[in-house]
Amino acid sequence: MHETIELPEHHEGHGDNPFTLPVTVTISILAVLVAAVTLLGHRAHTEELLLQSKATDQWAYFQAKNIRMHEMETMVDVLDTVGLQDKEKAKAVREKYEKEVERYKDDKTEIGNEAKSLEGERDLISRRADRFDGGEALLEIGLVICSITLLTRRKLFWVTGMLIGAAGVLVAVTGFFAH
Repeated sequence: MHETIELPEHHEGHGDNPFTLPVTVTISILAVLVAAVTLLGHRAHTEELLLQSKATDQWAYFQAKNIRMHEMETMVDVLDTVGLQDKEKAKAVREKYEKEVERYKDDKTEIGNEAKSLEGERDLISRRADRFDGGEALLEIGLVICSITLLTRRKLFWVTGMLIGAAGVLVAVTGFFAH
């Protein structure tokens, strides 16, 4: 016993719409482009979050070095105010702590610069992600407007949808050139 599926007969309506095939192909292309641009946007946002996390870690490291530097400065101040019997030993200890203060200052500068660099990279990736998101939105709008053509049989919707979709592609492509 073979069962067959009967397809509905052509009725007056969408079956004789000359725009059905080209609009459907356009919608399919726009859908693929939406998927690709969405993927680029998601990856950019993920990279942005990772860079933000690294920058935050660098600033925490900067703060730890800053705290240690202040501890060393406090030791120098204490040694300056406390009268020690062995002046040579006190001078050697004071110099040791002064060197540590300088080392921490240098470390802080380097760590702060690295944190700022990471923040700069994060900002660049954020601008890229914004462009991909904008392109995605325009592509989705173009896709929806193209689909209205199938309901209304008006070529204007198809052309408008393609133009908006093309604008979406252009906006997304600018994401690769963001600086």
